[in-house]
Amino acid sequence: MSISQPAVSRHIADLEAELGFRLFERRGGKLLPLPEAQVLGEEVERMFYGLERLRAFTREMQGLSHSRISIASLPMASFRILPSAIGTFLRAHERVRVTHNVHTSQRIADLVAAGQADFGIAQLPMGRADVRKVAAWRCPCVAVLPAGHALAARDRLTPQDLEDVPFVALAHQTVTAAFVIERFSEAGITPNIVAESQPSYAACGLVAEGLGVSIVDPFTPSLFSDKGLLVVPFEPVIPFDVFLIVHSERPLTRAMHTLIDLVAAEFDRMKGAERLDG
Repeated sequence: MSISQPAVSRHIADLEAELGFRLFERRGGKLLPLPEAQVLGEEVERMFYGLERLRAFTREMQGLSHSRISIASLPMASFRILPSAIGTFLRAHERVRVTHNVHTSQRIADLVAAGQADFGIAQLPMGRADVRKVAAWRCPCVAVLPAGHALAARDRLTPQDLEDVPFVALAHQTVTAAFVIERFSEAGITPNIVAESQPSYAACGLVAEGLGVSIVDPFTPSLFSDKGLLVVPFEPVIPFDVFLIVHSERPLTRAMHTLIDLVAAEFDRMKGAERLDG
C-alpha cells in the first residue's frame, strides 16, 4: 500500500469513527476482521467492479461499440453502394449492429421522420420539412433495351424514337414515372405501355425478357450485364435525384456520422452520379 503501519492504523480508526461501528478486533497484536468488515469489503469490491465495468464501457463507446444504426433505402442503393459502405464500416466497428431495409421513397421519408430509421436514401418528395437533406446526387435516367433490339445502335434515345415501341413503365406513384409521363407529353407522344413495374430492378428484369424498353436509374442495369441488357442515354434528361436524409431535429451519433460519410463517398465514386450543392 506504500504507507506505514501507523498510517494504516490511523486510517482504520478514522473509518470506524466515521462509520460508527468497529471493523476489526485487535487480538495479540493482530487485526481480525469482524463480520461487518467482511460485508463492507464485499460491497466495496462490487463497487470497484462496477467502476471498472464503467471504464470498460466508455472505452468500448470510444470505439463506436454499443451502437445501432437503421437504414431505409431505395433498391438502387442496395446492390452495391450500401453493401460496400456497410462492409467497410463493420470491418472497422464489428460490434455495431446495422439494419438495412428497402422501401419506396415516400415510405423512407416517413420512417426517417418518425425516428424508425436513422437515415434514408430516397427520391425526396417536395415540401418535406420533417426530414433534413445531408447530401444529394443527380443521376440522369437511361433507356434500357433487350439484347438485339432495333434501337440498340443509337447513341441516344428520345420520346419520338420510342413512339409505338413496347414500353415497360415504372409504377405510376414513383418520381421517375412522373418525369417520364411529362417528357413524353411534352413531345406529344403516348408511350405504348405493355407492363408497369416497381422497382427498377423488376423493370429491368422484364426488359431482359424482351418485353420492351424502359427508363430507369443508371445503376440498376449493370446488374443485368450477363443478360445482355443494353443501356442508351435518354433525352431530354430525366433526373433521378437521390437524397441522403436524416431526421429534421435529432442529432446524429458518431457512428451514424461515420457510416453516412462512407455512403456519401460511395455515391461520389459512382459513374453517372453528380453531387448536388445545397
